[in-house]
Amino acid sequence: MVHICICLEGKFVDPIAFSLGPISIRWYGILISSAVALGTFLAVNEGKRRGIDPEHILNLIILVVPLGFLGARLYYVIFKWDYFGKNPSEIFAVWHGGLAIHGALIFGTAAAYFYIRRNRLDFWRLTDVLAPSIVLGQALGRWGNFFNQEAHGGPVGYEFISRFPEFIQRGMFIEGQFYHPTFLYESLWNMGVFVVLLLFRRRGIAKKGDIFLGYIVLYSLGRLVIESLRMDSLMFGPFRAAQIVSVLAMGLASLLIVSHHRGLGSKN
Repeated sequence: MVHICICLEGKFVDPIAFSLGPISIRWYGILISSAVALGTFLAVNEGKRRGIDPEHILNLIILVVPLGFLGARLYYVIFKWDYFGKNPSEIFAVWHGGLAIHGALIFGTAAAYFYIRRNRLDFWRLTDVLAPSIVLGQALGRWGNFFNQEAHGGPVGYEFISRFPEFIQRGMFIEGQFYHPTFLYESLWNMGVFVVLLLFRRRGIAKKGDIFLGYIVLYSLGRLVIESLRMDSLMFGPFRAAQIVSVLAMGLASLLIVSHHRGLGSKN
């Protein structure tokens, strides 16, 4: 028997999209899978346009995606070890959420670097192709947090939340209280970053490496601000880990952009 639940008419948003007998398919998994599929399609097509062998794009994605998921979960588990140390069986329950994008980016970038170096490819050329796909995937994947009712901000009143569509209001009504839909803020920010990267790429004003490094700077800037609203931040002592990583990432990427452009200027 197949049970289907779109779930926008009920009191809350149901994290389960549909069931096939005893197997429940969650919106979180559907959205993450859709993000990977869409990102792959865009990257392969852009790679072809730039004369990059699609096999390298696909090999990179096949390598980076699982290692990125591993990194995302490992990063989250490490920062939540007080809980997972007492509940080790929950470490593998990724369908409940708990994937940290910074862990995915660290592991994914490292995996991409070693693949590109081993195959003697151009790191910046390939990562420039992948960057818009990554941030678009993040924009879509954030909606998985909506269906899980996680990654939200602090409490807000009805006057504030009433500015949003009704289904957002329902999804952010948790245990009798409305909350900031920070998943939506980040999703919209990431969509904006995606558009900016495409404009820079299409107009031909970006130098090699600018698209990927620009993605790092712009995404980190948005995350730095939005993270301050969240209630479930991973903490490093008294500080929010995502904000620390965002500041470091922005600084490093900005230095690389300046260094890269100075190098190009000296060659000219």
